Amino acid sequence: MCGRFALTAAPEALQAAFPQFAFPAPYAPRFNIAPGQPVLAIPSDGSNAADFFVWGLIPPWARDPSIGARLINARAETLAEKPSFRGAFKYRRCLIPADGFYEWARAPGRKTKIPYFIHLKSRQPFAFAGLWGEWQGPDGSQIRSCTIITTQPNEMLAALHNRMPVILQPGAYERWLDLAARGRDELQPLLAPFPAAEMGAYPVSTLVNDPANDRPECAVPTE
Repeated sequence: MCGRFALTAAPEALQAAFPQFAFPAPYAPRFNIAPGQPVLAIPSDGSNAADFFVWGLIPPWARDPSIGARLINARAETLAEKPSFRGAFKYRRCLIPADGFYEWARAPGRKTKIPYFIHLKSRQPFAFAGLWGEWQGPDGSQIRSCTIITTQPNEMLAALHNRMPVILQPGAYERWLDLAARGRDELQPLLAPFPAAEMGAYPVSTLVNDPANDRPECAVPTE
């Protein structure tokens, strides 16, 4: 799964990584983004513009928005079958910009898991593959929400966790955000593990365990 991530890039670096998209300004760097919080996402709505979505997909048929807390991730292998995701997989896909994410791994002789910060070796921003939706409340209120798609881990991530978020290649952005309805055969090849050779990871402080800690120290390497 992917339960925490970061987007710390300066606005100019983020724009350089995604030149075809517009971003809201100002955007404060985030070092410990947690489920239920607002995240930047670029939806397949034809605008080519990022906006803030609640992390945790709320299906349009849900009676209660609290279901989003259980739908922060969506398994790539079952998107076309699961009622919570199949409509969004076909029509409402999104990019979720990031420049790192966290996973926790057990270590010999330690009771608590060690958090790791995972990033591209280039240290450039990238995009998770995501799904988005709009939920209409009984009072007319509207919530836009999203989820991060996960897949099998690559060789590096397999040592830390049995899943990893799908990181899309830049050449796939246009296809992923296509407004046309797309089926599994067209989209599934995009949801492969990102190459391990292009990624790095290092242990960080347990500060990241608490969502209230959203500061640079969360992503600083530890011994």
